Amino acid sequence: MVKLDISMALFFYLLFTAVFMLIVWSFFDLGTGLKSYGSDEKYIWHCPICAYNYIDSRNEEISVCPRCKSYNQRVDKEKILKDKA
Repeated sequence: MVKLDISMALFFYLLFTAVFMLIVWSFFDLGTGLKSYGSDEKYIWHCPICAYNYIDSRNEEISVCPRCKSYNQRVDKEKILKDKA
């Protein structure tokens, strides 16, 4: 039988816990590749009714404002700038 004092048992417990947490973290963070909701220009919407800026990554052409519930259509900024010039 192997003799194991309390300090060695505590060391192994903490070591295995840290290794387990590292494996779980790497699985969920690196392995799944979750969608990032950053400040990418295509996700940011501006409501012209209530002037609220919000992020909506599910819709591409029409979105519903979470504040006033109005429907907003995607506006091409390059087209607007070209029309003004």
